[in-house]
Amino acid sequence: MPEGLAQWGPELFMTRERERRRGLAPEGDVGGDIAQGGFEPCLLALLRLSAGGDPGTGLTSGWFPSALARTGHLVRAAELAYTISDELKQGTELLELELELELELVQAAAGAGDLRGAQAPAESIPLRQLRDQALVALVPAWARAGERGRAVALAERIRYPHNWGRAWALLAKAVADSGDIDEALRFAARADDEVSSYPVDGTEQVLALLVEVAVATGDQDRAAALADRVADLTRSRNSTGWSKPRPLAEVLAREALAGDLDRLDALLRPPGPAAGAGGTVCGWAPGEAADQDTVPEGDPDPGPFAAARPFSPGSPLDAWDMACVLDAVAEAADQDVALALAGRAETLLDTGDGRDHDILLRSVTLLLARHGQVERAMALAGRLDPDLSAARQAEVVGELARSGDTVGAEALAHAITDRRAQARALIEVVRELARRGDPGRAEALVHSINDRWAQGEALLAVARETARRGDPGRAETLVRSIAYRATRARALAALVELSEPSHARRLAAQAVVLGG
Repeated sequence: MPEGLAQWGPELFMTRERERRRGLAPEGDVGGDIAQGGFEPCLLALLRLSAGGDPGTGLTSGWFPSALARTGHLVRAAELAYTISDELKQGTELLELELELELELVQAAAGAGDLRGAQAPAESIPLRQLRDQALVALVPAWARAGERGRAVALAERIRYPHNWGRAWALLAKAVADSGDIDEALRFAARADDEVSSYPVDGTEQVLALLVEVAVATGDQDRAAALADRVADLTRSRNSTGWSKPRPLAEVLAREALAGDLDRLDALLRPPGPAAGAGGTVCGWAPGEAADQDTVPEGDPDPGPFAAARPFSPGSPLDAWDMACVLDAVAEAADQDVALALAGRAETLLDTGDGRDHDILLRSVTLLLARHGQVERAMALAGRLDPDLSAARQAEVVGELARSGDTVGAEALAHAITDRRAQARALIEVVRELARRGDPGRAEALVHSINDRWAQGEALLAVARETARRGDPGRAETLVRSIAYRATRARALAALVELSEPSHARRLAAQAVVLGG
């Protein structure tokens, strides 16, 4: 592992290495007179030519066509994708464009006319499997836009059977969200029929969607029955622990948020014949495991969130699955549910078989931090070797800040002894302070960061929020104090998105001059 990767985290580490190699920014306002000198149109023309020309520029796919699609230039984005000669790459790029646009349109509550623009490139994807994926994504979008007939027609046109169940399930969920219970149940039944007729690897995902539909329509018995099927499928396909746990985790997370941990406990503590040391099975005498809900005579009812008994090393739900459950509920769970799940996760860490131990340790640590259990979180982080422990402490600081305790997060960040992990933690606090509308305090905290590049990364967040809140002049001043060339160029690009068109063009030209 490269030195510093753990402490900085992969994203910051790679960005820092790349931008430090580009060197420090020159003194003065580089590019400030670009518009007055007449060079701005030339630079923009150069960008357009490079985007439409040599595929080696990297602008025929990725961020550039996605940006064009998001800003309403779908035809130009699609034209770039059509220049890709490889059918698989071209189809993948068109699919990504369609998904990008569909997401933006749904978020903006776009009308059906805009969705027609999204459907055109989807239907032109040459590879049928990729075309199917694009059409599946559009089915619920049409339904949410009020065009249910068009959504049904599109679902009927999807070619491959393994995509049928998901398309109808997504349609059922969109219709259920609109309040039409009868139609939602009809589409859900169609989805169930499809996955029953053509069971494929994605069956668990479809059934998990149907659990959401059943809950939305008020049929709790149906939701429980579907959840049983998800659990059974996961157990049958996950004997080695390598299947994707997401659908089952979604079901368990939904039940946990409703205060029901019965299924989770049943999966963690299945009855079994294997006896442990001293003639016990996972910590209790043989015979007890068959009735896990029995309360010893004279003991009070422990309630649904009682601390779990030791878990079997052969549990169908392993550390990876449990981590997925914790991640799914981290933001929405109330304190009782979060602590109950954390307790079960800690028991699994102590009694499990050791696989994916660090993945679960990270999830439970961050869950505890988000819910104010800082001492427990830091104690768990201390189980790791020093490099990983420092990295985990920085993550705890970030979660604590996002939970609203920025004062405690700042104090905890300063207590981290590793300078790289401390800088990472302080960046997280600065970002959260800026996001919460306290740029003055955020800016003051930047000066306590002991790494010059990290100072610039933190200032970028402050400048962006300052511009968003209506002070572009101050934002530009902050950007011009960023030390490294590439970081400053990235900050200028961030301001471009928040500026009026004429000013945005000037900033964009400066970013090109500064950052290439």
